[in-house]
Amino acid sequence: MGGTIALLDFALAGLGIWLAKRLLAKKPAAPLPPGPKPLPIIGNVTDLPKTQEWLTFAGWGKQYGGIIYVDALGQPMMIVNDAKIAFEMLDKKSAIYSDRPVLIMASILTGWKNTLALSPYGHRFREYRKHLFRLMGSRANVEPQIDLIETQTHSFLKMTLAKPEAVSMNIRKSTGAIILYMVYGYKVKEETDELVALVDLATDQFSQMSAPGAYLVDVFPALQYMPTFITPFKQRAVAWKKTLCDMADLPFNLVKANMAKGTAESSFSSNLLDSKQLTPEEEDIVKWSAASLYGGGADTSVSSVYSFFLAMTLFPNVQKKAQAEIDAVIGHERLPTHADRERLPYVNALVTEVLRWNPVAPLGVPHRVMEDDIHDGYFIPKGTIIIANLWNMLHEPERYPNPLEFSPERFLDQNPQEDPRTMCFGFGRRICPGLQLADVSVWISCAMSLAVFDITKKLDENGIPIVPVPKYTDGTISHPEPFKCIIKPRSTKAEELILLEH
Repeated sequence: MGGTIALLDFALAGLGIWLAKRLLAKKPAAPLPPGPKPLPIIGNVTDLPKTQEWLTFAGWGKQYGGIIYVDALGQPMMIVNDAKIAFEMLDKKSAIYSDRPVLIMASILTGWKNTLALSPYGHRFREYRKHLFRLMGSRANVEPQIDLIETQTHSFLKMTLAKPEAVSMNIRKSTGAIILYMVYGYKVKEETDELVALVDLATDQFSQMSAPGAYLVDVFPALQYMPTFITPFKQRAVAWKKTLCDMADLPFNLVKANMAKGTAESSFSSNLLDSKQLTPEEEDIVKWSAASLYGGGADTSVSSVYSFFLAMTLFPNVQKKAQAEIDAVIGHERLPTHADRERLPYVNALVTEVLRWNPVAPLGVPHRVMEDDIHDGYFIPKGTIIIANLWNMLHEPERYPNPLEFSPERFLDQNPQEDPRTMCFGFGRRICPGLQLADVSVWISCAMSLAVFDITKKLDENGIPIVPVPKYTDGTISHPEPFKCIIKPRSTKAEELILLEH
């Protein structure tokens, strides 16, 4: 009975808040953008999709235009489908469009507001960015990490030669090894590594909880104060908060312990801790800067490299062209390195197409406008959540003809199509700080894999090729769903290169 009364109280409270807002709201200075018609009180809550949101939002774009207004229980949201509008709004007006929404489940109850991804715009955010820029903010900053990336990618080739059916897990382990050593000087274990597993778990949870409309408490914050026994999401938040705290604390405390013993490897964390006597707040910023790099860098590169293997399975002609270029330029006596990149334009175009074909974060991470604005004649109220539909921007037929086709040639013509890197890493002051590192890591993984492996379709019991369906998971970070393929060395010489000690 008590639970029923509580729910009724909250429903009545919601109705009262909605009526008060309607009565007290001042008339906007301009019309709101068009969008699906809202219902009284709940607005467009029932219209918000639960899966493949980017496809629904792309469909709305065809109906309503490049910018769409949605009301979620009084919370204004804008879906931006048009890249030009995104640049004008999120880049040129970044001074007021760089905040993050407070996602109650992810930001408050679970604690992801401590990371760069959901950090409010302010002092801590700027400190995070400053620390991360020093490590990987430019090509020059990334240069010292290239040998590590190439060494770990060579290890990935060995793992995949031994267990080609586990390519997805091999990618995760290799990517995790790169990030963990850069950030904490930590060397992953040969078999299962608990820290790699921990970041996989934490980033998967973040992807689930930060997706638009994933939790009702994000649009009706009063739900966070309801008793736990009728709000199971609060029990989940307790467990997920522990995962996040472990991800931040365990490797960071390991660095501090190793520094005290004098055995710490040079790393992002040890260098910052050793640079000066830090206040507790400064040390906390270093810890969460490290966790932001560790959590944000691992999962995104995993998705891109796994997409590469899916694309090569589906488009064998593209694979053969890239391999022919590598053979002609590099030969068969060594693996390609990042130093060869400028001499491999087709491979470079292939990696560019990987980034466009299925973007890692189809909807990015939402922005929040910090003051009222008028854009293209439409009123954007203060506090509006802005969702940039990156998937749609990278699949606009006017910008990318035949957008579902995987075609590196689109970036090699005399009039090349727009580089997706201008969009797929986000916009403005919230652009991904690891874009240079991700670009280098993904390129090296693709180039080395093409040099030594043939990636083909698996055959059924009748010898007929099984064509994978390119399906992607829901969530903020989207991965290809598991698919079957055959990965084998291109030749005896290729196998020797894989097994060669780096």
